[in-house]
Amino acid sequence: MPVLQHIGADKGQIAHDARLNQRQLLQVLDYLNDHLDQEIKLADLANLLGISQFHFSRLFRQSVGLSPYQYLLQQRIETAKQLLKQTDDSIMEIALRCGFNSHSHLTQQFRKFTGITPSRYRSDR
Repeated sequence: MPVLQHIGADKGQIAHDARLNQRQLLQVLDYLNDHLDQEIKLADLANLLGISQFHFSRLFRQSVGLSPYQYLLQQRIETAKQLLKQTDDSIMEIALRCGFNSHSHLTQQFRKFTGITPSRYRSDR
């Protein structure tokens, strides 16, 4: 775990603007992108770096601007958008490839992020 320094901070106090270093961030982002189709738990990500879930979540949010879950959803939706535009795979196949457990879960999250359904997004291509 990297040593976090903050001028004027008491011993044991972690700086409020602490972030993951570049190597850690790339390691986590690569893992997320390589495992989009799988269930990813906060514990899995924290264990990659050998830190607590709470600490990881806070550092990730400071580094990326989103919670790990929000980032994962965003990446899954972006991947679904690409697949909808570039393939003729069914919505269910795309849902599974992007880590959603059902057509309806993908549709619900897709609509939250884009304002339209995956079917509508595909038909607008």
